[in-house]
Amino acid sequence: MSTAPASEPREPKPALIFDDPMDRQSSDDTDRGWGERPTGDSAADLRRFLDEKPPHHL
Repeated sequence: MSTAPASEPREPKPALIFDDPMDRQSSDDTDRGWGERPTGDSAADLRRFLDEKPPHHL
């Protein structure tokens, strides 16, 4: 006769969370965004705007 394998204790499965994920703060909300620079230097902002302006926006 064959014997059934000994059952080992199983780890509990993680609980399902049914809340709204949009209510939670994401890393995008807290980290600095792409290309953000420190504020306060309006001359540098103008210089950057003029340097990065596409050619069709003359």
